Amino acid sequence: MPSARWRSTRWSRRSPAIPACPWAWPTWRRRSSPFLKFDAADPRWPDRDRFVLSAGHGSMLLYALLNLTGHAGMGIEEIRRFRQLHSPAAGHPEFGEHPGIETTTGPLGQGLANAVGMALAERMLAARFGKSLVDHRTWVIAGDGCLQEGISHEAASLAGHLQLDKLTVLYDDNQITIDGDTSLSFTDDTLKRFAAYGWAVRRVDGHDAEAVASALAWATRVNKPVLLACRTIIGFSAPTKAGTAGSHGSPLGAAEAAAAKSAMGWNHPAFEVPEGLRERWEAAGKRGGGTRRAWLKRLAKHPMQAEFERALAGRLPEAWHEPLAALRAKTAADMPKIASRIASQRALEALVPAVPEMVGGSADLTGSNNTNVKGIPAVTAGNFAGRYIHWGVREHGMAAAMNGMALHGGIIPYSGTFLVFADYMRPAIRLAALMRQRVIHVLTHDSIGLGEDGPTHQPVETLAGLRCIPNLAVFRPGDAMETAECWELAVKRADGPSVLALSRQNLTPFRTDSGENRCARGGYVVEEASGERRATLIATGSEVPLALVARAALEADGIPTAVVSLPSWELFAAQDASYREQVLGDALRVGIEAAVGFGWERWLGPEGIFIGMGGFGASAPAEDLFRHFGITADAVVAAVKKRLG
Repeated sequence: MPSARWRSTRWSRRSPAIPACPWAWPTWRRRSSPFLKFDAADPRWPDRDRFVLSAGHGSMLLYALLNLTGHAGMGIEEIRRFRQLHSPAAGHPEFGEHPGIETTTGPLGQGLANAVGMALAERMLAARFGKSLVDHRTWVIAGDGCLQEGISHEAASLAGHLQLDKLTVLYDDNQITIDGDTSLSFTDDTLKRFAAYGWAVRRVDGHDAEAVASALAWATRVNKPVLLACRTIIGFSAPTKAGTAGSHGSPLGAAEAAAAKSAMGWNHPAFEVPEGLRERWEAAGKRGGGTRRAWLKRLAKHPMQAEFERALAGRLPEAWHEPLAALRAKTAADMPKIASRIASQRALEALVPAVPEMVGGSADLTGSNNTNVKGIPAVTAGNFAGRYIHWGVREHGMAAAMNGMALHGGIIPYSGTFLVFADYMRPAIRLAALMRQRVIHVLTHDSIGLGEDGPTHQPVETLAGLRCIPNLAVFRPGDAMETAECWELAVKRADGPSVLALSRQNLTPFRTDSGENRCARGGYVVEEASGERRATLIATGSEVPLALVARAALEADGIPTAVVSLPSWELFAAQDASYREQVLGDALRVGIEAAVGFGWERWLGPEGIFIGMGGFGASAPAEDLFRHFGITADAVVAAVKKRLG
């Protein structure tokens, strides 16, 4: 990343004031080695330190550092086009817009939680490949807003529990938010809070370069994650707006900015870097080159070079799919009547040993989500050789840390909770989709079929809410075969996140073939009509077997009916129009799903019928609930006959 890893550093001062961030000191001269390890010539070097600007509204700090340290693709013209269309210098840092941007930040607290995932990934990969290939740190700049958001509590608690000692957070403690002084709403003792989590903490004057450098050096020696509370003045040196909310969310204005620059001894025109200064910055950007080249030599001689490069590139092992193919063949032969969450565990038992970068977990629901695999040990503090993470009851922090693990590279994270708690994870799922990261969420207890836990746990509206997120693949398999197929698609999907919505209750199997992955097209005809179609029953998940029972009754009454399984709306929508029309047909379309019907009109058209939920569920055994809410084969048959007359 663009900054520098200043260890024990001494500086000679040239201006009357210092920016709050220790990586933004263009008027200071370095006299020893840097803290943050990077090489501007290769911003994606795997063993670089990660720098996360969790306080993403300060994005220009990052862009300026990329520019000054000589990173290609962030020249002065890009800086001039800050926040303009197609500029890599977007309003908040956006992953993928420039290789020096480690993650998308802006929604406060997300970056801090991403960093926890990055630090965890570093420890796990070091345990797998050794310190000679993996030995770097994660640095974060966070603000008051990041630490107020609930996600910061979840992520920081986990980091302290796991003792992620190569994680350092610089807390920009300026005590100002948009509404005004933080005392309006925030009187926590932040250092005591983090100390209680198991972090090492220190307070430091954020405008004192020597003090900050000393604190950073101390952070590299501590065997705990570190929080440095850097006391700063927002809008430093602005004559009337310094230390006020007026300098938080809007430009200082020409006069105020000019006065602030003058007070700090900066009297150069906008976008002009004085002669000699840029050269010194670019020299800092090259300083890690020797370290990187030495690492490349170690990599070239390492016995695990090929495996390391494969994992970091996100390529799956050559024969990864073979155990899953064997499982599918066995499933076709045995036709097990099991819940899709159980079928998911069987798929994981085939996949996880074959794909060593798959790392599982659950938000304290392992026995319900079935995300564990026998013989795969858990990660614990001080032992990162495991591949299963007990995230605790921290769904939001879990999802955001998983994003950080995927962003770091070398790990394919999957974890579980109940589908209804996707709402707790939604901001992180959305960012995974925006960043196109391969993370997999196993979300069980997917409908009113979970039964007695009642409407608080029955996610009637959650599928619709997830399906509307761009670039998120939502899979709702209908039996064990479809579950194995959906897992194959989720693991292969390298350009975005996936959700597997899985049942608590057992599902009647309907697939006897194990050749082609039929879920790969998102939807397909399970059973064709005996003659020219008069109705097409379109279902997902646990309602596919129900639709097949209804079809049998309609066919017996002389109404040719087809059944379509639609396990992934996103993949189906990506097919050509002729295939979609062939599958759905032009007869009466009936959608069946134990959820609200929002979005189903896309597939049913204006004349279609939806059989599903019209509101929240209730507490009762699953079979009673399906009867009570009219989601039965008899109800489907009656609705079709009534419409057809």
